Amino acid sequence: MSGTSSERETAARTAENSVKRPEHTPGREGPPAPARGDGEPPARPDGSDRRAGSKTDRHTKVTVLVALVANLVIAVAKAAGGVLAGSPALLSEAAHSVADSLNEVFLLAALRRSRRPADTRHPFGYGKERFFWSLLAAVGIFVMGGCFSFFQGFEALRGGAEEKFSGYVAGLIVLGVALLAEGASLLRALHQVRRQGGGLGALRDPALRTVVAEDATAVLGVTLALVGMALHMVTGQVAWEASASLAIGVLLVYVAYRLGRDARDQLIGEAADPEQSGRIRALLRAQPEIDSVEALFTMKMGLESTLVAARIDLAPGLDSEQVEEISVRIKRSMARMFPDTDQIFLDVTDRPAGEAQESPAATGERGGA
Repeated sequence: MSGTSSERETAARTAENSVKRPEHTPGREGPPAPARGDGEPPARPDGSDRRAGSKTDRHTKVTVLVALVANLVIAVAKAAGGVLAGSPALLSEAAHSVADSLNEVFLLAALRRSRRPADTRHPFGYGKERFFWSLLAAVGIFVMGGCFSFFQGFEALRGGAEEKFSGYVAGLIVLGVALLAEGASLLRALHQVRRQGGGLGALRDPALRTVVAEDATAVLGVTLALVGMALHMVTGQVAWEASASLAIGVLLVYVAYRLGRDARDQLIGEAADPEQSGRIRALLRAQPEIDSVEALFTMKMGLESTLVAARIDLAPGLDSEQVEEISVRIKRSMARMFPDTDQIFLDVTDRPAGEAQESPAATGERGGA
């Protein structure tokens, strides 16, 4: 063993001791639960992590249902007011609400389908269903909301709009009620964000992120429609309302682009955040039996599932049984420190780092250690 082995042993013990171990419970003697197979973390008989995820999903489901009911009611009101007033901005907002209602259906499907357990056909589970349905929601915002808003705006500029004072008053009332309803839905979504810790970390759930984006966009869109309709009624110039409709279209297209880009990144395989990857690499390097970490690959498989694949160079002189014991110990340590790393693969190699990088460890073609 090299002269730095004692330092690495100390670092490894420090990493282990930094993890809060479960307290001893009388009547539950015996060694820690074994790993559930190669690449899987230790079993959790109490199921606490799954229950926590399910509870979060229940809160998210309530948030989505609140948004769905609000959007359905508002869509009907906006459509009726838009037809009565002949208002392109109000009809654009009605299309926006219809798109949001359909998107909420997509998000409900995402919440239900992403929790299905892994099976033979999908051994890594269905966590990415959440990202797929969120992508469909983004497409729905773009096609049904943004494109229809552009169409209404251009049609108003080309052909004008008939002025109906009583209709515009009714339209303004509908938009005022819609603003209150959308604001209430947004407050509900922001309340859940705060319950989950606030900040960007709480918005890692694509379903919750989509609802927050939709509600915030809806509040801003209704405000634009109110301003455009009021200016049209006062000045008699349809250009004001047409401009509001076009602005709503631009806003919806931008939001759809951002949501779609995030869902795309997650679907094609997004790595864990750099901080977590750095801590995983540090844990591996701290093990006294590991000479070097040749390559480390991570990928988010779902909200609470991360795949970790590492090529490691072990110290010489270890037999096969020692290698197996070291592999199991490292996987258990990693699973305790990072509960979401439920797929862990270690590949022992003596190749140079540059050569190891050329062959993605995530493929697992060598079967792992």
